[in-house]
Amino acid sequence: MSKIYVVGHVNPDTDAIASAIGYAWFRNAKGDGEVVAARAGPLNAQTAWVLDRLELSPPEFLADASPRFEVVVHRYDTVTPDQTLRDAWAIANRTGTVAPVVDSNGIPFGLISGFSLFRSLSNLVGPRLELQDIRLQELFDQPCREVADTEVPKFLSNSRIREGLPRVLREERNDFWVVDQEGRYVGICRQRDLLNPPRLQIILVDHNEVSQSIRSLDEADLLEVLDHHRVNNPPTRLPIRFRVDPVGSTSTLVSERIEDNGMSAPPAIAGLLLAGVFSDTLRLNSPTTTDRDHRACERLGRWAFVGGSPLENESTESFGEAVLNAAAGLASREADDVISSDLKIYESAGVKFGIAQAEVTDLREVDDHLSELNEALDNLIEARGLSFALLMVTDIVDGSSRIVIRRAPALLYELPYKRLSDETYEARGVVSRKKQLVPVILALLEG
Repeated sequence: MSKIYVVGHVNPDTDAIASAIGYAWFRNAKGDGEVVAARAGPLNAQTAWVLDRLELSPPEFLADASPRFEVVVHRYDTVTPDQTLRDAWAIANRTGTVAPVVDSNGIPFGLISGFSLFRSLSNLVGPRLELQDIRLQELFDQPCREVADTEVPKFLSNSRIREGLPRVLREERNDFWVVDQEGRYVGICRQRDLLNPPRLQIILVDHNEVSQSIRSLDEADLLEVLDHHRVNNPPTRLPIRFRVDPVGSTSTLVSERIEDNGMSAPPAIAGLLLAGVFSDTLRLNSPTTTDRDHRACERLGRWAFVGGSPLENESTESFGEAVLNAAAGLASREADDVISSDLKIYESAGVKFGIAQAEVTDLREVDDHLSELNEALDNLIEARGLSFALLMVTDIVDGSSRIVIRRAPALLYELPYKRLSDETYEARGVVSRKKQLVPVILALLEG
């Protein structure tokens, strides 16, 4: 539990993955302990292409921040059912608590504990006074199978502690099995550890809203936020480092932190951060782009386009174009994947809604796939309990978008875009969900 996880938002885009990997590298290089990049969902096509191009591995998948049984497990030495209690006693003396009895296949058989010893002794002696002077040696010569408590509950190592805690509290025992998916012995956990498990240490990048973060964030210790979106952050137990700057991408902020510390990123990491900037700013053409993003691209290019780098024959122009093209297109993707790959959930004025974004090189693709996209948005609304949902399809060449809306409230009929006969909207010059579309929708909802 000494690890610190750096993780972006659910449905991660390239900037979320790049900033997580880049910031984890930076914190490790500074000597800030074991810092691990994580992701809160599957990679989209663009990010997968970038990682493959740069010969980098995807970050560790972190579904939620709820502590698992594996974080409190003690892997004690074991005995077999046929070994004597004498062997188990030696282990229990060393562990100070129990001796696990495990068969030859690694499957838990039972626990030798104070509870099981007292029960065994009671069964052996019973009410017969003539047996009360039984010698200790005879007791220790019993096979473990005769003494072990075989009714100890088992918990999967990767299951959430909070889901198993009610059962733990109903038991009179203090020790429990932890097993793997095949039911094999992983270790023993104690009730007192389960009542106060170590909390994950989390750094959020590229978001600060609970609705966009990994589940059960309240069960973790939030250490830091590095972001470039609107502020709607979760409460914290202690003061934390919190930095939200109005730039085009979080990768820009990571590159600045690296430079400010007199460091330079390795070529592959620099290339990944550069891809993060290109992706979020549409190769510096989005209205969210700032001078700092331009300087970040110059900085990252110096670090990335060097001899021996995976990008040694690339330029800012060629690599930027390749990054955007890796994300473009609807024809080769299922509609549900288009909706879910870059989706963000918002809540305002008591209304919960989702906005997805996809990139194409020709907005006429929307016409060919509109019915499937509408159905996918309807499915999303039902699955996530939303009031309405939008898909913003952005032409990365022309710099405009088509907006597909399902179950829009009457207020959204006031959107300042041209409404087409198929009930989609033509949004000329609109390419940024964060800066151009979300503020308009929030203003309409909030009056």
